[in-house]
Amino acid sequence: LTVNCLDQHVEKSPNRVALIWERDEPGTAVHVTYRELLDLTCRLANTLKKYGIRKGDKVAIYMSVSPLSVAAMLACARIGAVHTVVFAGFSAESLAGRIMDSGCKAVITYNQGVRGGRIIELKTTVDKAVKNCPSIKHVFVAQRTDNKVQMGDHDIPLEEEMAKAASVCTPESMDSEDMLFMLYTSGSTGKPKGIVHTQAGYLLYAAVTHKYVFDYQQGDVFGCVADIGWITGHSYVVYGPLCNGATSVLFESTPVYPDPGRYWEVVQRLKINQFYGAPTAIRLLLNYGEEWVKKYDRSSLKTLGSVGEPINHEAWQWLYHVVGEGRCTLVDTWWQTETGGICIAPRPSEEKAEIVPAMAMRPFFGIVPVLMDENGRVIEGNDVSGALCIAQPWPGMARTIYGDHQRFVDAYFKAYPGYYFTGDGAYRTKKGYYQITGRMDDVINISGHRLGTAEIEDAMADHPEVPETAVIGYPHKIKGEGAFAFIVLKEQTVHIDRVKEELKTIVASKIAKYAVPDHILVVKRLPKTRSGKIMRRLLRKVVTEQASNMGDVTTLDDPSVVKEIVDAYQKYKEKSSS
Repeated sequence: LTVNCLDQHVEKSPNRVALIWERDEPGTAVHVTYRELLDLTCRLANTLKKYGIRKGDKVAIYMSVSPLSVAAMLACARIGAVHTVVFAGFSAESLAGRIMDSGCKAVITYNQGVRGGRIIELKTTVDKAVKNCPSIKHVFVAQRTDNKVQMGDHDIPLEEEMAKAASVCTPESMDSEDMLFMLYTSGSTGKPKGIVHTQAGYLLYAAVTHKYVFDYQQGDVFGCVADIGWITGHSYVVYGPLCNGATSVLFESTPVYPDPGRYWEVVQRLKINQFYGAPTAIRLLLNYGEEWVKKYDRSSLKTLGSVGEPINHEAWQWLYHVVGEGRCTLVDTWWQTETGGICIAPRPSEEKAEIVPAMAMRPFFGIVPVLMDENGRVIEGNDVSGALCIAQPWPGMARTIYGDHQRFVDAYFKAYPGYYFTGDGAYRTKKGYYQITGRMDDVINISGHRLGTAEIEDAMADHPEVPETAVIGYPHKIKGEGAFAFIVLKEQTVHIDRVKEELKTIVASKIAKYAVPDHILVVKRLPKTRSGKIMRRLLRKVVTEQASNMGDVTTLDDPSVVKEIVDAYQKYKEKSSS
């Protein structure tokens, strides 16, 4: 696999730029050639081997986006170790949970991270996490800043070791179905699941989709601004572009640092040809107005892409007309951690074929989408909606959930036997195009990050004064969706505001800051069926102000609970607005 991503290009064009690292500090881009990246990768691989990392071992990577973090992924792949990248914004507890579930032998991290001008304490978080992880033998620590951090017995200074290591490392021979990496994603239950991707099928699918969806041409500069902690970073920052011999941009900063012109300044300076980002960032930027975009020359742009959640019309129009000046192809891409790469997008297609705004539209080569009704029957014809399933396997699909194949089967193949169930609903237009309508389960999408509401509920349930919680998603102007928590307190609780603050802290430390609910509403009780299942559908209606249209409430244990909650919500809203 790394031979496809590195060695083949080093043989033909060693000085071609593989990575352009757009560091957090504005205007300090670092260019890394294919030869340099192979050298880094081999030295890192030899260092891992020296400390006992072997084929099949699991390695956690907790790093910000950089050439070294890419080399860490590739070094694991080169020696047949399995990497699991954990987004460097996750808490120590989230990191520890993933390390324990996968049985990692080592962690690779930085002393600190830098993002939006702020220092992020990565090594401190790793120290806290590995205290409870007996499987960890070594922590490899690279330097992103000049600040000293505490180094313990199993901590190894990575760059010092790499300097001593040989720059040649023979790649391990791997089977096409050997594991390449695991990546944790949220499901509708509390525990994140380790999605497993394998060697050949995954790489093939990432490379082919990268080439055809974005019309990538040799010599283009491909700018995907995703973090490597997410699947988008794996497939369209690292594996797809490198397999195609592309020049890939690594974006370490934020869209508003040092100002809201950052993306477009980078486009101008690095002459980016394809720009791939998230609707949540676009919604944030359009609030700042067009002058931040128009200040910079965007004439290098040919293709714009959107990923992470369905893009809304306003963001689509702004990206197309303001950023792309109406002359760039805009691809709204639908896919998942589980699919390995893009499954539905407006391109590839016939030349100049129409693109409908805010719609993923066309299935990629080999993807056969079907819509299913409640009874598990395929819905034929157009102008119909249903559960989005895929009817045939494709190379990039996940192979299992690590350590729990039964959960894999239950989550994706049980609801509609013979089909892969995506968890999303979709509409097929009169012309036969696909529009994704959103999740069909208790999973929400905050700023493009998938999060099971059960995870937030499980975290909040740890508070001694909170016996019951229910979390739902509600429409949020910038984030797409936000989390809204309904909580029941113990009778003797007096300091309600303090409890709310404590709950926010618990969620931040158990999951991550982005998971903290925007709203927490105290209610006397939650709406439950006679069998004790919380009817989240009703809570959604209260928050989206459709309380007059509650639908069937006969299954509720006590229908009077509805009015109670509506009243509490109205009071809360009045208090918030005042």
